[in-house]
Amino acid sequence: MNDNPAQRPARPKIRVVKKVAAAPAPAAAAPPAGPADPRGERVSKLMAERGLCSRREADAYIERGLVFVDGERVTQLGTRAAPDAAITLAGEAKAQQARQATLLLHKPIGYVSGQAEDGHQPAVVLVGPRSQMDGDPQRFQPGCLKGLAPAGRLDIDSTGLLILTQDGRVARQLIGDDSDVEKEYLVRVEGSLDARGLALLNHGLALDGKALRPAQVGWQNEDQLRFVLKEGKKRQIRRMCELVGLKVTGLKRVRIGRVKLGDLPVGQWRYLREDEKF
Repeated sequence: MNDNPAQRPARPKIRVVKKVAAAPAPAAAAPPAGPADPRGERVSKLMAERGLCSRREADAYIERGLVFVDGERVTQLGTRAAPDAAITLAGEAKAQQARQATLLLHKPIGYVSGQAEDGHQPAVVLVGPRSQMDGDPQRFQPGCLKGLAPAGRLDIDSTGLLILTQDGRVARQLIGDDSDVEKEYLVRVEGSLDARGLALLNHGLALDGKALRPAQVGWQNEDQLRFVLKEGKKRQIRRMCELVGLKVTGLKRVRIGRVKLGDLPVGQWRYLREDEKF
């Protein structure tokens, strides 16, 4: 046996491995609150629902950095926020809204409300300096025609009050899905109408497979009915009358919300006054 330590074979080193407990998986981070809250609604949708502007205008303001959510500037389209988030507009956006025009036009028969169709001109062509109502304190400015659009329809065979606006807030108030603004019409009819038919005009009719909202319908005089509606389906009053055996021979809208046609002459227009609200 060799006792010389220098000549002994080296012992293999034994490596001790300690077991280390696996680290717990990190808890899922809570979604950030405020302007980037993925649990919330799109900021543009919230703005439209609150009547701050239309969704299209909201997107434009967001892109320009003119929207603040809970005090933080928002610039990214599609940003979401909590439903109760505080949303404000920069002063520049408010100033722009203040310059947006809303007009009242007494639409004649023969003009369509929106885009030209079947050779008929849109009612907006009637807006100009020569057709402005006498006594309107605010004079015509060509800039009021840019982006001017009807807030609601009035068919080619009808006359009366038509609202034209550059303001998305006004458009949404009058024609939004949740609009509750009354529209009043005087409707000349031919035919006979019994008590049951009159009751159906007030509530119980359907168009295009969908029940109509309750209306207020009564006799204005012996050949003219007064309709008050809170919706505006295409040719709604004419179709309602047909369902109860009446034929419409004349239709005139005289009021939208609290704004009346008044003595505005046919084919003329005026600005919505500061003291007028729908």
